[in-house]
Amino acid sequence: MAEPTITPTRHRRRAVPQPRWILLGMLLAVLGSVLFVNAYTNASFTPDHHQSSSGQRDVPTSVVTGGPIISANSEQVRSYRLPERTIALTFDDGPDPVWTPEVLRVLDAHQVKGTFFVLGSQVSRHPDAARSLVAGGHEVGVHTFTHPQLAELPAWRRQLEYGQTQLVVAAVTGVRTPLIRFPYSSHANAIDNRDWPVVRSAGDLGYLTVLNDTDSKDWARPGVDKIIENATPDGTSGAVTLWHDAGGDRSQTVAALDRFIPLMKERGYRFVTATEGLNLAFAAAGVDHRVDAGVAATAGDRWRGRMLVWAVRGADDVLGVLGVLFVLVGALTVGRTAVLIVLSGRHARRRRSRDWTWGPPVTEPVSVIVPAYNEKEGIAAAVRSLANGDHPGGIEVIVVDDGSTDGTADIVEALRLPNVRVVRKPNGGKPSALNTGIALARHDLLVLVDGDTIFEPDSVRRLVQPFADPRVGAVAGNVKVGNRRSLIAKWQHIEYVIGFNLDRRLYETLRCMPTVPGAIGGFRREALRYAGGLTDDTLAEDTDITIALGRAGWKIVYEETARAWTEAPTSIGQLWKQRYRWSYGTMQALWKHRRSVLDRGASGRFTRRCLFFVSLFGVLLPLLAPVIDLMALYGLFFLDRKATAIAWLAMLGMQLVTAVVAFRLDREKLGVLWVLPLQQFAYRQLMYLVIIQSVVTALTGGRLGWQKLRRTGLEPPPIAPVRPPSPVDARPAP
Repeated sequence: MAEPTITPTRHRRRAVPQPRWILLGMLLAVLGSVLFVNAYTNASFTPDHHQSSSGQRDVPTSVVTGGPIISANSEQVRSYRLPERTIALTFDDGPDPVWTPEVLRVLDAHQVKGTFFVLGSQVSRHPDAARSLVAGGHEVGVHTFTHPQLAELPAWRRQLEYGQTQLVVAAVTGVRTPLIRFPYSSHANAIDNRDWPVVRSAGDLGYLTVLNDTDSKDWARPGVDKIIENATPDGTSGAVTLWHDAGGDRSQTVAALDRFIPLMKERGYRFVTATEGLNLAFAAAGVDHRVDAGVAATAGDRWRGRMLVWAVRGADDVLGVLGVLFVLVGALTVGRTAVLIVLSGRHARRRRSRDWTWGPPVTEPVSVIVPAYNEKEGIAAAVRSLANGDHPGGIEVIVVDDGSTDGTADIVEALRLPNVRVVRKPNGGKPSALNTGIALARHDLLVLVDGDTIFEPDSVRRLVQPFADPRVGAVAGNVKVGNRRSLIAKWQHIEYVIGFNLDRRLYETLRCMPTVPGAIGGFRREALRYAGGLTDDTLAEDTDITIALGRAGWKIVYEETARAWTEAPTSIGQLWKQRYRWSYGTMQALWKHRRSVLDRGASGRFTRRCLFFVSLFGVLLPLLAPVIDLMALYGLFFLDRKATAIAWLAMLGMQLVTAVVAFRLDREKLGVLWVLPLQQFAYRQLMYLVIIQSVVTALTGGRLGWQKLRRTGLEPPPIAPVRPPSPVDARPAP
């Protein structure tokens, strides 16, 4: 038979550089840094502060028996008490946007100033509350940045806690402070050998350590009367009293302060700030020295502090967005799973009902078009499986050799199959090869297949039965992974059954099938002509033509009994190339048909449904899905590990249920699902990166070239002997 030579018209492709891995690396590094900053500022690294005393052998007696204000460094150690009938109200753990203003309201009402030992992380988050402290004449002190147990930290980390707090205080209030109070500290007589080096090293840095004489224990919310009792000093002695303006519900604190201040004033007490009380103590001791807690910060400190504030608030904002996305992704996943199971189950029940039929048996002859470019490994098996099909109307196979350089056409000709034709043409791409085959096909029912795909004997016959319905313009077949031995191939097998075939049941039910797979798809010639044929406008010509058919009003269905076996990529690199092309091509197709969402009639109805579901579940959900893993990792390291593990296992359980449903509907063995949990740790992340890089490529306006996968050849699957066709076989098997 003479071989026609076709010279197709070729479209120019604009070459673009591939997006770089460094972009993805930078994105992951930024997200990792943001989560680290947020975890740090939320005190997620705080060691357990419940500890027993290590003894006081190393602590000077003058400190243990002295006052709550300690000036200690490597050269000298001194401690001070407030004069009699003098009280310094000190507050820890703020500022808080709710309770700090309430505390200030009470203090202002009684014309009293307080000393607020602030957390740097809280100052960063609530700068207005911190600013109001200094503006109101109150003083601030350092309470570290993240509220850790300082005795458990190395010296560099302690200095970081102090320095970062000073910087954000400088940025927000414009002042620096020499006062410091350590988290979980109490009275001077509680300082032990573990605490003493912390106190002395802080003194070397110029800090005055402020402890307390009385602890209101308002954090326990014991009641207003008990808080007042705890805070009241003995007799007429002076006292540094400890309160809290943050860390939870402080309504009892506010109410207790409102009673405590006038009560102490009635007893002859005066209220001072910590530095005012210290200066009074200096004067009483005849020390010619004065401490000021409101020293103006330098411009450099303020700028560095602003950068730190921006980092903390930015990390909070990003984590907040991630939290919203986490809920959104969870809701989308649960919703998609529920809709998928319900509608696909309905689809399967309808197909298996006794009265189901597409119509009269379709016995018209069929033309099978096989575009082939360097398919020497699998072309012989593929062509034999097609030529030996049992369709009663007969099968014509047209192999379009698209400029192969490996002898693909010669291999097909050597088979000498009477119903197989070979067409040679210069390389022009898969759409060009398909259009060439369609133009030369003798019949009106067309099956388009890939050159590496093996059909079962009854696949063509079953695939064309839906054309008994004159409204059907295209039929999607059931693609199976033929090489399932490797782990990565097993993962793809699961993905094909769940992510492709189960989805097609859903899409048919909703009348918005987005893709008739290139591996096995049936078409009416009339429908293809009406839609304008295949083009190379996108890298997903199968999605492009399917959407065009749906817009033209043709019904597109899924025939699960028409099975084709394909060779899945066996390496990460090959899989990446394939999925990169698929995802990017799908985005191109969606973008190409975007304007038709405004169309009236069948075109608009189909496009709105199709673009909504594909964009939501095929692009947006996979694009946002990494949030689940990201938050899971964050939770395991920095949040409640048990709750995080339970949530992750719940998601895995939902996927497992979906997989079981899909495998049952597809009559696949469940044994392979043992690799599903492993899929969550590698394969899924790879698909995330594919989607992300595809989106980046799309946003740059680029266009990828076709990427040929390396094939090793697929062995024909074990298939039971097929009975001679009969009219009954025209209906899908139950």
